[in-house]
Amino acid sequence: MAILKLYNSLSRKEEVFKPLKGKRVGFYTCGPTVYSYAHIGNLRTYLFEDILKRTLAYNGYRVKHVMNITDVGHLTSQADTGEDKVEMAARKERKSAWQIAAFYTRAFKKDLFRMNIIPPDVWIRATQTIKEQIDLIRILEKKGFTYKLADGIYFDTKRLRSYGRLWPKKMKLKAGARIEMVPGKKRPTDFALWKFTPKGVKRQMEWNSPWGRGFPGWHTECVVMSIKELGIPFDIHCGGVDHILIHHTNEIAQAEAAYGKPLAKFWLHCEFLNVEGKKMAKSEGNIFKLEDLIQKGFSPLAFRYLCLTCHYRSKLNFTWQSLKASQNALENLYQKTRETIPARGASFSPSSGFKRYQKRFREIINHDLDTPKALALLWNMTEDKKISPVEKYHLLLDFDRIFGLGLKKIKRLRIPKKVRDLVKLREEYRKKGDFKKSDRLRNEIERLGYLVEDTQTGPKIRPTQFL
Repeated sequence: MAILKLYNSLSRKEEVFKPLKGKRVGFYTCGPTVYSYAHIGNLRTYLFEDILKRTLAYNGYRVKHVMNITDVGHLTSQADTGEDKVEMAARKERKSAWQIAAFYTRAFKKDLFRMNIIPPDVWIRATQTIKEQIDLIRILEKKGFTYKLADGIYFDTKRLRSYGRLWPKKMKLKAGARIEMVPGKKRPTDFALWKFTPKGVKRQMEWNSPWGRGFPGWHTECVVMSIKELGIPFDIHCGGVDHILIHHTNEIAQAEAAYGKPLAKFWLHCEFLNVEGKKMAKSEGNIFKLEDLIQKGFSPLAFRYLCLTCHYRSKLNFTWQSLKASQNALENLYQKTRETIPARGASFSPSSGFKRYQKRFREIINHDLDTPKALALLWNMTEDKKISPVEKYHLLLDFDRIFGLGLKKIKRLRIPKKVRDLVKLREEYRKKGDFKKSDRLRNEIERLGYLVEDTQTGPKIRPTQFL
């Protein structure tokens, strides 16, 4: 079996992956803050995590996947200032914070379904673990890692020698560069563990604590939720590259300060998605949701295919042209699959060629999830005349255990007699050179839901609907 190698952000190198306990893998992924819809940049990260989980299963590992729902504590500023995002959305939409969290949680799960992303084994909300978060802060307080300010309890990063070891080498965080300074905060890297409810303010989400009424800090939540479900240490922690410098760094710090153990063995991060060469931002007006793509006639799986064409550790440039090309490629792949569907009851005995393709695919995907190279192998295989159609079909389904493009749902095409007759008549006109009538018939065939492709071996018919 090919060795699985993954790039570990903590060591800054590829490492051979070996679970901490036999064939079982504890896998935690940072989930959404449910105050708005996920955008396609967010979804790229969740797709990368889906590919990783599928690859682990492909290699015979039993994965316990935990994903959090942040429904409290994520402020509008990285500086532990600003408004809680869920409470802010509740005020704008004139709903309760709980209603906002529930609505956008459902919307997020719908997006995962449409992207064919396998849901986690465990969903856990930050508001479910308030007691455990308070318990963690008390441990940190007892060990001398905290101090109190007017607005909350803070973690003293100077007390932890290993703080910032997830950062790129030679990186320093300066006040005014990435983070503002809260009055009284000892240094820019210190962060809030518990925020007090401001005087005269009534929050919808607030709890009593030994230090005063308030709510937990965002970085504390993920430490507690991951350890509650997976123990410490666990195998893999994932998220976007934007989590490296602050959120994941602060998770690691709390776990090591409280328990003297690393939170996770492997840390993997997905790069940004740019739009038309620019960073996705509200100021650019280029933030797109999955629904925006669907409204323009694109399948969610076309976006999935587009993400597969770029390695997860490289920036992906989204353009409408590249999405269209991905949809065309996916339609062609569906057609290739239809053409290789074996007859019911057909026998299948894998040849040496079949086994070579399967082995090579595993080697490629096990080299840090190299989906672009794996896709290239898939297309080479479909054109290999030494591989029988039935073998191609089974290889396609095998590869799709990783790609998740829904190839198993593709059915043999049953073309209505009326369409077949029109195609036959059109071919007669085309051979006579009467292209005006030929084109008119092509349009009529399209209105019936089918496309005609002229090839050297005769016309081929495919449905216009995507699946």
